[in-house]
Amino acid sequence: MENHPAATDAFFKIACYFEGSLALLALALGWLADLDPFASLIFSETAFGIGILATLPLVVLFFAMQQLDYPPLKKIRDLLLETLGARLAYRHWTDLLILAFIAGFAEEALFRGFLQPWLENGWGADVGLFGSNLLFALVHAVTPLYAVLAMLMGLYMGSMLDYGGERNLLVPMVIHTVYDFVAFVVILRDYRNRSH
Repeated sequence: MENHPAATDAFFKIACYFEGSLALLALALGWLADLDPFASLIFSETAFGIGILATLPLVVLFFAMQQLDYPPLKKIRDLLLETLGARLAYRHWTDLLILAFIAGFAEEALFRGFLQPWLENGWGADVGLFGSNLLFALVHAVTPLYAVLAMLMGLYMGSMLDYGGERNLLVPMVIHTVYDFVAFVVILRDYRNRSH
């Protein structure tokens, strides 16, 4: 893909539409299964704060993995630079925040808002947590290690859905959004540094 403003603009729009369509998919599946994927989405300052704080360990791990010279991690970094870095090269940080928000909102609506509770209703909490995150890992399987990391991150976000004993979809949505935003900023920074 060519790295010029028109190409990055097209990618940005497609990425936003694709990610946003996952929320529509969650609503459609929820309608079919008679399950509201947003039933546990409660806006509160406490849940927002918990989401921000719960992102910190993931961000620390992300930066630690950036420093490791482990070949499978290097492969992931290179892949992200070549794909996302090139395609987001001309985007402003606010665009990265918008994309991270849409991804965090829509993916969590599908995987933690619909799929996890749907599986829980039929097979129990453990199957709900592990089953939804197995699918989460599979759709993020750009490399085997990336799939494993996505599975672990999904398990973490799925567990945080019930943090404090009260289910709130806002917590994993905030975690996902903040983590993706930090990752996008780092990928774009590294891509720009490598290109100059």
